[in-house]
Amino acid sequence: MKQSTKLIAMAAAFVSTVAFAQNATVPSAASTQSTSSPVAYIYVSSKASTNKYRINGYIAASNGALTPVSGSPFSTSGISYMALNGKWLFGDNGTDIYSFSIASNGALKQVSSIDATKYNAYDTGGPENLFLDHSGATLYDFDFYGDGTGNNEYQSFDIDQGTGVLSYTGTTPPSAYFETLLSFIGNNVDAYGSSCYEGTPDIYGFRRSSSGTLTELNITPSIPTAPKGEVYCPYLAAADPTNHVAISMTPTTEGGSAAGPAQLAVYTANSAGNLTTTSTDANMPKVSVATVNDIWMSPSGKLLAVAGSGGLQVFHFNGASPITAYTGLLTTDAINQVFWDNDNHLYAVSSTAGKLFVFTVTPTTHSKAPGSPYAVAGAENLIVLPK
Repeated sequence: MKQSTKLIAMAAAFVSTVAFAQNATVPSAASTQSTSSPVAYIYVSSKASTNKYRINGYIAASNGALTPVSGSPFSTSGISYMALNGKWLFGDNGTDIYSFSIASNGALKQVSSIDATKYNAYDTGGPENLFLDHSGATLYDFDFYGDGTGNNEYQSFDIDQGTGVLSYTGTTPPSAYFETLLSFIGNNVDAYGSSCYEGTPDIYGFRRSSSGTLTELNITPSIPTAPKGEVYCPYLAAADPTNHVAISMTPTTEGGSAAGPAQLAVYTANSAGNLTTTSTDANMPKVSVATVNDIWMSPSGKLLAVAGSGGLQVFHFNGASPITAYTGLLTTDAINQVFWDNDNHLYAVSSTAGKLFVFTVTPTTHSKAPGSPYAVAGAENLIVLPK
């Protein structure tokens, strides 16, 4: 299977301390410094030019204003995708996964690496998106071309919390339908993703064992009925802190072309991992972001950020009840990835525009943070560590 061009840059599930390169143009510390304690560290991977990669670190104040982390940007060996827990940041370059310690001031230091491709049985692919379970004990990667024929799989790695060293623990069977990262629900046992390989919709789930390895759930969640002559194609999944999962649904023709804007469905997981939905064509809100690139749930589970080729907007998430409209487009720049911190800040990166956006968003108000957007030349991917 050809790797999906819609794969979002890393995403991660966070530990309890987390809500849930070209030299970057960084903000002036003198112009944006706040006297309040940091509420988050933000890391943006970037590519300056051939063989020049950086991780750009920022400190977020309580008002969302950013200042550079001491020593930023940090040189890397081609890192693009990232994930983190409260102590370690992980990044991959399509072959190796690197571990970085995170100092108390947000500074990064590489401490180890592991060749993830050697666990690919056919040595045909490698690690892409990275994500963790909620406890931060296990790191997972989306491993493309996992069986020599183009199908993909998920690898798991145990994290030594004292050293940051990764140990390989297993790989799921490959499938053509695995195209995205997984999102864990509140039980930290069941995780879900979705895709639409060659026009066939599929929502899939995995159960996490005590050792951190994943076993695919035998589930076939129903897909809402689309208007006549169309089918809904699901893409991505974002779980709330309990047992509900948001999934974007794009109506497509029989030929596979989009027939209208994506809509947002909600599913509920039971104790066996099965997903049910009451979403319909009539109660699923439509998005205004064009092609959906990323969806991410706020720590409270009350807001859902949706990023796409046409911008960024936020919806009210209402548990098992239908998702409802909230903001219009917060920006019309193409957004490829979003994350929340624990203080109502929404961070969004645009690779095409080379910008990092910061918004303050609550269920009743939303505004752009001071200094936003920030120029990050060669920006690629984003990760956030709430404090």
